[in-house]
Amino acid sequence: MTAKCIMLQGTSSSVGKSIIASGLCRLFHQKGFKVAPFKSQNMSSCSYITKEGYEISSAQGMQAEAAGIAAAAEMNPILLKPKEDMLAQVIVMGRPLADMSARGYREDFVSGRGLKIAKEALCKLCSDYEVVVIEGAGSPAEVNLRERDIANMEIALLLESPVLLVADIDRGGVFASLLGTLELLAPRERDLVAGFIINKFRGDPGLLESGLDFLEERTGLPVLGVLPFIKGLNLEGEGGSAMPESEKADGRRKQREEGYDRLASILSEHLDLAKLYKIMDLKV
Repeated sequence: MTAKCIMLQGTSSSVGKSIIASGLCRLFHQKGFKVAPFKSQNMSSCSYITKEGYEISSAQGMQAEAAGIAAAAEMNPILLKPKEDMLAQVIVMGRPLADMSARGYREDFVSGRGLKIAKEALCKLCSDYEVVVIEGAGSPAEVNLRERDIANMEIALLLESPVLLVADIDRGGVFASLLGTLELLAPRERDLVAGFIINKFRGDPGLLESGLDFLEERTGLPVLGVLPFIKGLNLEGEGGSAMPESEKADGRRKQREEGYDRLASILSEHLDLAKLYKIMDLKV
């Protein structure tokens, strides 16, 4: 595996990991790198159909578009499509496998083939691309799920990939959620956390300075940036479908391309990219 990697993990679901990963894919693409997205396991009712007919999460389809490449099954090797309470269709490498209960999936699939499938897909991407932007799922600190979590720290540990923790300040409690997440990680997992991104901020960033100083002093880790609450990107992630073969016009794709460029511009303005490149050991 030769690619340089960065992994985004969240303090919870819906903190903005998918959108930030899309923006990073576009940024690295603009810098001339051959970049790919990856998320080992995704739960979404909406999907993206690749040119070969494989079904993956719409979020990774979106991120592939942002990276300027064709989406592939390896980018989301395991997709869970909810069907009813406690039951989901399990899609593996773009093909339906079976309907499974939550318990059956965790005990019969994840503990056996799941991690192996994710590792093989990731290894292929790392050998084919220069940069891989990895997205975690939910939070890495769900203590009741950690034993069979194949979407967060198991992946980071596999690559010894640096991890950026993303938190949503709009919902409140951002400092407690970041510190609490760190506290619940095992020491070898905590060692991989390289910094923080605070997302969805409304208002005057100057009002955050004392909190950011406290966070950096308390943890010894940098805050790479505070991202504003972004509206009107015209992008679809895990909550919306993105199926290019079914589109009747190029207008929708053009809107998304404009959204990726705008997103990359916002990240360039609000993230300390020099620190990011250093964390990744990436020569830009």
